[in-house]
Amino acid sequence: MKKTHHLTIILILIPFFTLAQRYEDAPFIQAGVKLGANLNKIQGVGYDEEFKFNYHLGGFLKFNVGEYWGIQPELIFNQSSGRTVQRFSQIYSGANTNIQDVKLNYLSIPILANFGINKLSFQVGPQYSILLNQNQNLFQNGREAFKSGDFALVGGLWVQLGKINLTGRYIIGLTNLNDVSNSEKWKNQAIQIGIGYTF
Repeated sequence: MKKTHHLTIILILIPFFTLAQRYEDAPFIQAGVKLGANLNKIQGVGYDEEFKFNYHLGGFLKFNVGEYWGIQPELIFNQSSGRTVQRFSQIYSGANTNIQDVKLNYLSIPILANFGINKLSFQVGPQYSILLNQNQNLFQNGREAFKSGDFALVGGLWVQLGKINLTGRYIIGLTNLNDVSNSEKWKNQAIQIGIGYTF
C-alpha cells in the first residue's frame, strides 16, 4: 500500500514541474507544489470528536485572470483519519468489537476562486476527493464502510512571500461517507495548514 501511495504522489507532482517550465515566461499562469498538515476528524455517531494530525502533499496551478482575481485548481494527496468509540460495534451490526483507528487516503481536487489584495488572497470553492484505499473497512464480513467519493467546501487564506506561499484553510465535508447505514451520517472536517513553492 505504501508503494501505491508513493507512486500516486510522484504522478501528482510530475505534471506541475513540467507545466512550471513550460509557462515560466507567462505571468498569468503559475505552477507550484505544496505540503502541510491536516487537523481533521470524522464527525458522526460512533466516532470520537477529537481532531487528528495528518498530512497533505500536491501541486497547484494559478490562472490570474485579472489584477485581483484568479482561479486555482489543485491536485492533492490528502490523508484523513478518525477513531471509533466503544459503542461503534453496538450501533453497526457486524462491526469489529475493538476500538480502531481509521486512515483514509484521498486524491483531492479543489478548484478555488482567488481574490487577492497585495500579497494576501482569499480563497473559496468546491473540492471533490476520491478515496484511494477502498478496502479500508471496520467490519468482520469485509463490507466497505466508506463511500468512494467526498464532496466538500473549502475556504481560507493564501499569503505569497516571493516564491514561498503559506496557506490556511477550513474544509467542511458535505457528503455522507457512511456506506453502511442511511440512518447515521459521517462527514469529514479539516483544518489545513500548508507551505508551498511557486515556480
